[in-house]
Amino acid sequence: MKQRPLGSSGEMVSAIGLGCSGMSPEKLARDDAESIATIRRALDLGVTFLDSSDAYGNGHNEELLAQALQGRRGDAFVSSKFGNIRGPQGQRGGTNAKPDYVPVACERSLKRLGTDVIDLYYLHRVDPEVPVEDTVGAMARLVEQGKVRHLGLSEAKPDILRRAQAVHPISALETEYSLWTRDPERKILPLCRELGVTYVAYCPLGRGFLSGAVRAVDDLPDGDRRHDHPRFHDENLRQNLALLEPLDALAQDKGCTQAQIALAWVLAQGEHIVPIPGSRKRVHLEENVKALDVTLSKADCAALEAVFQVGATSGTRYPEKQMPLMSF
Repeated sequence: MKQRPLGSSGEMVSAIGLGCSGMSPEKLARDDAESIATIRRALDLGVTFLDSSDAYGNGHNEELLAQALQGRRGDAFVSSKFGNIRGPQGQRGGTNAKPDYVPVACERSLKRLGTDVIDLYYLHRVDPEVPVEDTVGAMARLVEQGKVRHLGLSEAKPDILRRAQAVHPISALETEYSLWTRDPERKILPLCRELGVTYVAYCPLGRGFLSGAVRAVDDLPDGDRRHDHPRFHDENLRQNLALLEPLDALAQDKGCTQAQIALAWVLAQGEHIVPIPGSRKRVHLEENVKALDVTLSKADCAALEAVFQVGATSGTRYPEKQMPLMSF
């Protein structure tokens, strides 16, 4: 497995990670056995960078990771998050990044994960009521106590990242990035390069859209949260489908899948970027890992970028009510 640096920490992580959120859906059936098998298969393939959160399944995801990592904790680089509050049935309860909540959340995650240290601990969403300096200061104390090794932020705006970095080294910023979400190229990616922060790209397959699996709203099962996302609404989805033609053509030319092309493009954007595609099944995990074997030329990337221009995607990436908490 190829490795990429984690910020300026000297730590190396697998070039592709595994996003585990989809293993703990709020309204869809779970398959814990297959999820555990997928996590263990990831480790076998060298995909050691595992991404979780206390909000995924209201703690279920961290407990799932604990089961999967029994006897193999040393093989994994575990990241988790706090600050996005969820109720028992997944109800959204806002954000909480108060300094006195930080150690409480961490202790709960450590217990669910069945470990004594979290390799990378993120603030899941910036709390508009709490100065980020106060939150990161409390997170830094977790590092001093040996409960957390590295710090990260998720969906933080550029000024927030800069302010946080002034308090304690931030090893990773996690936000969305893919061919149909190139907005971070304007400000966030350049800032990460400047500060020596690894950019962890979630949804690098555009929530499955770039794999070609979603051609109509009816392709999404009832209860799938993508029904709430404007990009998957009828009119927007029809417009976005036109973007897939060059992706499909390039995949056919190279004898691989559209998903592999989409991931290869993200990987080609720089060594400081680590995509974490979500996979609930081993077959999809194995397909994603093979993207590391796909080589895109500058001409290939240019052809894709000419179609997937910044801002070309129709619809916001989250429901409007959630957008104020996002980094772009």
